[in-house]
Amino acid sequence: MNFRTLDLNLLRVFDTVMAEGSITRAAQRLAMTQPAVSNALKRLRDSVGEDLLTRAARGVQPTAFGEALWPQVRAALGQLRSALEPGDFDPTTDTRVFRLAMADAVAALMLPALMARFEALEARPQIEVRPLLDRDPRGLFSQGDIDFAIGYFPETVASLVAQGRVAPLRHRRLAEGRYVCAMRSGHPLADALLTLDAFCAASHVLVSFSGRAHGFVDQALASEGRTRHIALTVNQFFTAAHVVAACDHLTVLPDGFLPLTGLQERLVVRELPVEPGTVYADALWHVRHDRSAAHQWLLARFDEIGQALPEDASGA
Repeated sequence: MNFRTLDLNLLRVFDTVMAEGSITRAAQRLAMTQPAVSNALKRLRDSVGEDLLTRAARGVQPTAFGEALWPQVRAALGQLRSALEPGDFDPTTDTRVFRLAMADAVAALMLPALMARFEALEARPQIEVRPLLDRDPRGLFSQGDIDFAIGYFPETVASLVAQGRVAPLRHRRLAEGRYVCAMRSGHPLADALLTLDAFCAASHVLVSFSGRAHGFVDQALASEGRTRHIALTVNQFFTAAHVVAACDHLTVLPDGFLPLTGLQERLVVRELPVEPGTVYADALWHVRHDRSAAHQWLLARFDEIGQALPEDASGA
């Protein structure tokens, strides 16, 4: 491949097709025809001398080479865009797509307010929300998959603080809150003080983005030499709330999230008998977006929303 003669527009087409998983959707997003997108992919394949994509039952899927190349392409395009885009950003005309990673509780708290601000400002950008698979979103940034991650990332933030100015990500505190124990109103523990012994002896529903049956509450219990029985592990706070509303299990939820479940009359809330520490909602973004007027504009909207939330409303 001769890099000097490579048309960089082909990389943009490749990035969009990879992100959409479909030539049809990529063509719509790029305002191109499907044959034009297919032709661009063929030219890129001829330039690099390797197949990048193959047909799949639904759209296209990357080859091993395409899978390995995409993170590099996406990161490079992001850096180039941030360096070249104008300092001014007009949200009423710019139709770019912002990709956010957040848990369902954070999304329920922040997205209604965010979209209300978009509507009031007649803002045109699109928002795509990606699921969090764990509490360390750094891999999503390294692959160029997201613009912001919003949530509770204690270990990631601690690592970024330790790295100082050389850290690849920035972070900003948006809100703080606390976790509480929730159970159905008819639970045997609903009418009594929740002791540590009772908490550990009960059956629990754990919210874990990664699916691992061990969370920060378990870490706090372990520091006191205690454990609990986890009967069910789910990846959404909404799911956990609905499960414990129907059976004699306990779950741990962000306090400010409970009014959004629609289950307040069916759930009883108790203070946790173990201290997991203060919960924060942080916004994380890559340093390559520091000079991006668009990203700074969206970050300012997050700041506004965070300041308007009740003190205990972090849905991290």
